[in-house]
Amino acid sequence: MKNKLTLSLFVILFCLLVQAQNEPIKIDSLQEITITSTRIDLPFKENSRTINIITSEDIKNSAATNVADLLQQVAGVDIRKRGTGGSQADLYIRGGSFDQTLLLIDGIKMDDAQTGHHTMNAALPIEVIERIEIIKGPAARAFGQNAFAGAINIVTKNQLNNSVSANLEAGSFNQLNGSVTVGSDLENSTHIAHMGKLSSDGYRINSDYDNSNYFLKSIFNKNAQPVEMIATFFERKFGAENFYTSNATFHEYEETQNSLIGVSTAFKAKNLKIKPRLYWKRNQDMFLLRRNEPSFYRNLHISNKVGAEVNTSYTSNIGVTGLGVDISQIYLTSNTLGDRDRFMATAFLEHRFKIFNDNLDITPGVAVTYFSDFKFHAFPGIDLGYKISENFRAYGNFGYTYRVPTYTDLYYSDPASIGNEDLQPEEALSGEVGGKFFSSRFNASFALFYKDAENLIDYVKANEDDPFMAQNIRDSKTKGFEVNTSYHFTINNLKQNLSVGYTFMEDEIQDINLNFSRYSINSLKHHFTSRLSTRITKTINFNVIYKYAERTQGLSYNVLDASAIFKVNQMELSITANNIFDADYIETGIVPMPPSNVLFGLRYNFK
Repeated sequence: MKNKLTLSLFVILFCLLVQAQNEPIKIDSLQEITITSTRIDLPFKENSRTINIITSEDIKNSAATNVADLLQQVAGVDIRKRGTGGSQADLYIRGGSFDQTLLLIDGIKMDDAQTGHHTMNAALPIEVIERIEIIKGPAARAFGQNAFAGAINIVTKNQLNNSVSANLEAGSFNQLNGSVTVGSDLENSTHIAHMGKLSSDGYRINSDYDNSNYFLKSIFNKNAQPVEMIATFFERKFGAENFYTSNATFHEYEETQNSLIGVSTAFKAKNLKIKPRLYWKRNQDMFLLRRNEPSFYRNLHISNKVGAEVNTSYTSNIGVTGLGVDISQIYLTSNTLGDRDRFMATAFLEHRFKIFNDNLDITPGVAVTYFSDFKFHAFPGIDLGYKISENFRAYGNFGYTYRVPTYTDLYYSDPASIGNEDLQPEEALSGEVGGKFFSSRFNASFALFYKDAENLIDYVKANEDDPFMAQNIRDSKTKGFEVNTSYHFTINNLKQNLSVGYTFMEDEIQDINLNFSRYSINSLKHHFTSRLSTRITKTINFNVIYKYAERTQGLSYNVLDASAIFKVNQMELSITANNIFDADYIETGIVPMPPSNVLFGLRYNFK
């Protein structure tokens, strides 16, 4: 680890020396991005939270082919994959569980009442993503239930003009990927459509997959009162060898479907903005314990969430007031969990004050949620920020956050596991302090964070022969810090970028005095990421991504990925190499990650 860090620091120093005599260059800045996932729209530079932004340019230079691989390049975001090609992955932020991170698509909450294992089922194809906003720390005040450890908002592109882009990729493990993305800009409407297919024989026994992606986004009446519609459908069929069990004779198999339809608009007056939205989200999960023997054990779950929300902001002489109401109805049909339904209603209130010549901003707020099966819960919080200079900002935020049990926690039952209908919501008090620096060449941020969590749900037992049972049994304290930097420079008038991130985290777990625990915390204690994007010529771009991870239980690994893109007029040729040094590692459970592999790509852009 020491040698890797030394090498990274040497690269940074070298870049600084090379650029010492160069003239300033204009580079697209994060300062120009506005965070729109909450009621009060704020420029990224003025936000008083730890937020990482993955831009569309970052996505091009990421060597990633799906959102799960992309998020792994952000320090403090722990993606634990069981499958490849985006088939199955769990999402963790700052030590939170896979049930404690909320995913949003254009601000639409994609939480699943069955289990957080389905969170990443809704992840979009990277071709249609404008940026990804990663909000770390307590976010219940802003987003409500499930934003326990943080939230990730995937923002889609609004237009691609009149264009057609076709992509074909082939590589190791008989990977074969194909997609077509179409943009249409008409007189009074804009449309984006994407169709994609990904398949592979797998890198080990029973790890094959056959995935399909469909995406449509339209903006109607764009010259008067724009109405935005988004529709998605993702289907994944994959071998799930030892994804959830350790029995070598089972050979599990899983199929998932995830779909979304959302309609929204925005009414704007001089000081008032009103943004209503309607949406319907569906998830289907079919799991076979023995792939070639469906009658042995089969789970089928279908969940539907129908929701409506209205977010408003009003600007007055005393600041900006944000109000919001979010209501939703959840239906679950399952052969193992039964038929369930839940009504949820959340009211949001926040106000942003600016004092001391607008240098100090204070934003208190509260979210009050009613659950038909868990009654009322209120969770307040506050954000504070101080502009020390035009380039440097200090900030802090504190708040209560929570998560209600999933239906799996409450009702799942098999010979090895028993749910618990008496479970209570998990709760935590979280806070952080930090700072952000911006300039035309260099951006940096740092944060110290702390979380005191209670009533965490775990599956435990006293004797080896007993089944695991869900209990509100764990209390934990998490503390740590993170640093993120991004440096833009030129070599021979060609733009380059070097990004480095590091997160340290430590968990203190209450001794539960039980012999067996299924979900013992295994957070990323050390997480180092770096990406060098270098334009060698006007037509050749080269990217190197290095990741180091060390978990609290002692496992550590280094992974190096790289990609090269060669542009010839409207055509792009690419080669992506993953796990170049053939690291042998596991991210979760007992599922080994793929060995070294390569993917060749051809993209043609019709204009």
